[in-house]
Amino acid sequence: MASSQFIYLNGQPILESEVLSYGESGVVIHREGMAIKTPLKHPWSSEADVQMNMEAIQREQEAYRRFQSSEKSRVDCIVPCIGLLPDAIQLAYMERGDLRSYLQNQRPPIYAQLLWCCQMARALEQAHDHCVLVGNIATRNFLLDSDLSIKLCGLSEASILPLGTPMETVDDNGFSIHTDIGQLGAVMYEVTTGQRCDWDLFKDSLPDDSRATWPARVSLPSTGRVWLGPIIEKCWTPSGFQNAHCLLRELISFVPLLEAIDRAVQRVLPWT
Repeated sequence: MASSQFIYLNGQPILESEVLSYGESGVVIHREGMAIKTPLKHPWSSEADVQMNMEAIQREQEAYRRFQSSEKSRVDCIVPCIGLLPDAIQLAYMERGDLRSYLQNQRPPIYAQLLWCCQMARALEQAHDHCVLVGNIATRNFLLDSDLSIKLCGLSEASILPLGTPMETVDDNGFSIHTDIGQLGAVMYEVTTGQRCDWDLFKDSLPDDSRATWPARVSLPSTGRVWLGPIIEKCWTPSGFQNAHCLLRELISFVPLLEAIDRAVQRVLPWT
């Protein structure tokens, strides 16, 4: 079998057929029914690069330890962690892959769009309840299971804050629950329109400035004709939602409207 461009930390090649995905700091392989995330390493990688990628994996491990050890409610909208190894994370294998790839080939019905948005908001709610800022939220970081339920992954850029941190006021170098909600608004825009939205926290920053900054509204697309436009617009407004709980409640409020539309359509269908 052909080798991929990646190798394990011990120098052994990773087979191309094993690779599920990869990002800036990690590569995910499919083995023994699990998705195993390991630090990204090429044959030409420097020791400094590998060490930086290892630190990203360790940060993600810390987030999963927080979710597993907390006495708070069950975390069911984040990809389950099966085990933590010294240099890898064993995750549940999500059969349908990432949301971005799915949206390139499928146009989900409006009910599915709303369900996914609720599940994504719930994932954010669960992370924030455990004092974790996600930091990097995009359609590629949401995975679909065999039943098309959606779960959050990709926590290598997360900020794991002390338990008891007042999450509604925390500012971690520009990152906050509000920047997480803003990024989720961009994901919801992509889900509801099929078009990508670049919600870049560093677009207006100086080259040597690592602080995240809220993107200017003019850099974002119009939501005027988007069916969840008012909610997305609030996501893109600083402190538009007090927290992810408020976002989830507003999304759920759309359920009766969709049910009413469905009943109306069913009444009309026999005569169309």
